Amino acid sequence: MSKGQRGFTLVEIAIVLVIIGLLLGGILKGQEMITQAKIKNVIADMTGISAAMYGYQDRYRALPGDDKNAPTRWTIGGTPNGDGIINSPYLSTTATDESVMFWDHLRRAGFVSGTGTDQPFNAVSGKMGVQTGNGPAQGTAPAGVLGTPPGPTVPIASLILCSANLPDKIAISVDSQTDDGLGVSGTVRGMLQTTGPNPVTIAGTASAYVEDGVSTYVVCRTL
Repeated sequence: MSKGQRGFTLVEIAIVLVIIGLLLGGILKGQEMITQAKIKNVIADMTGISAAMYGYQDRYRALPGDDKNAPTRWTIGGTPNGDGIINSPYLSTTATDESVMFWDHLRRAGFVSGTGTDQPFNAVSGKMGVQTGNGPAQGTAPAGVLGTPPGPTVPIASLILCSANLPDKIAISVDSQTDDGLGVSGTVRGMLQTTGPNPVTIAGTASAYVEDGVSTYVVCRTL
């Protein structure tokens, strides 16, 4: 070492390493807090929409989107048939589909904020939508979006709320905190999202979660 030059002492290096460790720890903790906040928001959205739907049913004695009196009540388009089933794709872009009118009816009734028929976004920029598909009980169902559960053959058609674009960790946590965390059973089920963000349809079979840091899921909950 040349005269007048001086390197770092072990103490100084140790202090720098401690500071770096604290900074990294703070960043990781901050990221974890953000993830937890997103999980809570996704769950809160599902719970809130479920409450809004039941509020609508209590007031109008009909399912939003399937309410055959809604076009006359609010002078709007669409011909909901009142059969208790919402069988159009959960993220349909056709304004007269029942899965789209579901949101319009809730908003016009004041149960959900905003205006129009667009599906709302969740905390990770995924869209939420409803449709009739397989329920959580054992049996089979017509053209369900979550596959056929194991068990005896019993016709089942349940209304489900689906939330798209959920990263693996968030999907697992949402299922674990609201159901059994398995993805393939219970009232909450997941499907691996393989067709890009916000797929219009999710026909297929429920899948077990894999936490690999890259997988994205559509998570559906029975309403």
